[in-house]
Order: sequence, then C-alpha cells, then structure tokens
Amino acid sequence: MDRSFDNRKIIHVDMDAFYASVEQRDQPEYLGRPLVVASINPRSVVCAASYEARKYGIRSAMPFHQAKRRCDSLIQVPPNFKRYKEVSETINTIFNSYTNKVERLSLDEAYLDVTDKMNDIPTATGIAIEIKREIKKMTGLTASAGVAPNKFLAKIASDWNKPDGLFIIKPHHIHHFIEQLPLRKIVGVGRAMENKLASLNINTMKDLQNCPLDFLIWKFGKFGYRLSLLAKGRDESPVITARPRKSLSKERTFTTDLCLEEIEKFIPELVSTTYSELKNTKEKPRTFSVKIRTSDFKTLSRQMRIDFDSIDPKYLEEKAKELLARLGATKNSQYRLLGTSFQILSLILRRTRRVYFEAVVKKDEYRPKSKY
Repeated sequence: MDRSFDNRKIIHVDMDAFYASVEQRDQPEYLGRPLVVASINPRSVVCAASYEARKYGIRSAMPFHQAKRRCDSLIQVPPNFKRYKEVSETINTIFNSYTNKVERLSLDEAYLDVTDKMNDIPTATGIAIEIKREIKKMTGLTASAGVAPNKFLAKIASDWNKPDGLFIIKPHHIHHFIEQLPLRKIVGVGRAMENKLASLNINTMKDLQNCPLDFLIWKFGKFGYRLSLLAKGRDESPVITARPRKSLSKERTFTTDLCLEEIEKFIPELVSTTYSELKNTKEKPRTFSVKIRTSDFKTLSRQMRIDFDSIDPKYLEEKAKELLARLGATKNSQYRLLGTSFQILSLILRRTRRVYFEAVVKKDEYRPKSKY
C-alpha cells in the first residue's frame, strides 16, 4: 500500500445551497425567505432548497406540492442552468489559480489536490480560506470547505460546519475523528448495507475498524476491502482532473400519469436520442438500462449488458420493452416518468477502481480460517 497517499493535502469545496443561493443573490427581495428552485409545472420536483426552506423539512428531490404543503409562503423559482453554469465557471477559475489538480464533481462542488503548491500560501488551510474569500468576493456566494489528507475525509469535513464552514482533519486526528462517525458516512453504506453489517454485529465505525480484512473481503468482495480502508480513514483515490463520463441518460417526466401502453410510445424517442449522442463519441457503454417512476413516486430500474458495436436503435427499443416487463410494469399501473440510459466504464475509471483492490483474487481465497 502506497503510504505517500497519507501525505496529501486535499480540499473539498461545496457551494452552499448553490442554485437557491444564486436566485436569492440575483433577486434580493428573496433574501432570507424560504425558496426552492423547481420547474413551473404540476409534476415538478425540488432541484434545490434555500436554508430558510430547509427549516421546514424541505429538501431536494421532494415533489413541489409536498414542499408547498410544508410552507405556505414558499417561493418557487424555475431553474436557470445557463446562469448556474456561468457562476460555476467563475468558481472553477478560482480553483485553477491555486492548483492544476481539480476534480469537478458537479456545478457546485470539487476536489482540489494542493499537495504541490502553486503559490506562497504555506498551508492547505490557508489556501481553503483564500478560496472561500475569493468565491465570496467574485460571486457574492458562500462555500464550505473541508481539508484532509484524502477525498473521503475532505468531503465529510466540508459538510461539518455548513453553511459558510471550514473544517480541518489533521493526520493525527483521523483515528479519533473516524470513531465518532456513523457507518452511513461511508459511500455505499445505506439502509440495506447497514442492516447486513448489523447482522454481523458491526454496528459502529469502531466495530468495522476491528473487523479482520479477510472476513470483510470474504463477505463483500472488493467493497469489503474499501470498507476496511475507509473505516481507518484511508482513501487512496486520486483527484481526477479529466473525469470520465460514467453514463448518458435521457428521461421524460409526463404532465399526467400514463399507463404502460402510453409510456411505451416514448421509447423510440428516448432510445434514438441517447444512441445518436453515443455514436458521436468514442465512448463504449457496457450496459443499457430502463427506469420508471410510478404515480406514488416509487422508482424502479433494470439493466442488461450490451455489445454496442453490434446493435441498433430498433434492437434497443425491443430490449427496453423487455426491461419494462422485468420491472413488473403492468397495464393497470400508472407512471409519471420513463428514462433510458447507457452506463460507461472507461479505461481510466477501471484503473482508478483498481486502487481500492490491489490483488485480483477470488473471494474464497480470503475465506477466514476462524469465524469473526
């Protein structure tokens, strides 16, 4: 294991309620008032919520009509993605003035590797302070930043003192800090994985730290290796400056709930659009998937492996209908959304994933000799 990863200086910067904050900045009459960014249509969902709106329990991805019931005075503003991209480019220019190792995750967050400094600021903390100050000066918006030896910890740190926060995790504080965290702070540990771990008497981060590596790999494969690393505050994933595309998708949200026969009419349009976009790139997808959302907001998806070079849109249309059947879509049900997507696993991404699992072995080779 490469110990040089322990000596890195990583900053994670996350803009505070970005879309909502841009709207409040550009329309001062909305400052201090509960606001959401959501399309103006009967089926819209919340893209972003201001901190004033969050006090009412309003959050991203919540149907707008539910959000409105929680707050009668809620302001609804349609998204202006062109404007958000312009502000994001200004922020990215600030990042690039401090390091050429910037991994943009979205319009409003990024990782920066400042191990090799491009200026005379002596510490990563000092750089984070200056970045926050410049963002405020150039955009009028606030950002939260986390500073740590790796990406996993830096992201947790940026969320620690939001909004307008700054939190630093120094190498000698990692062990104590990690022990206090809930297991769900590990990406990939949701309710289902938490229950699986609990069935193995792993209920806290300290339990996970004490669990033998061979046992975790035997139970969870590559993810078990990653669990063991992250539970000890180790994350060797590099800051990727040219982030590869992971997927290409198209979705259609219907203004009224539709039956199965009606949503199937939209398959050719969705498949044709995504297929054409992929044909114009050098990327090759590994899987094709279909997603539906029912009238009661339950989201379901199924996927299949494909050989992209030997298929055409007509073939994908038939497979999309097959996947719908596998999803359990029935003529009697109603649906509000249909989507198709291609998942891409590029060579760069495959190499990055290998950082987490150094030896390619079978799970059985890690079967523990004694029960944990």
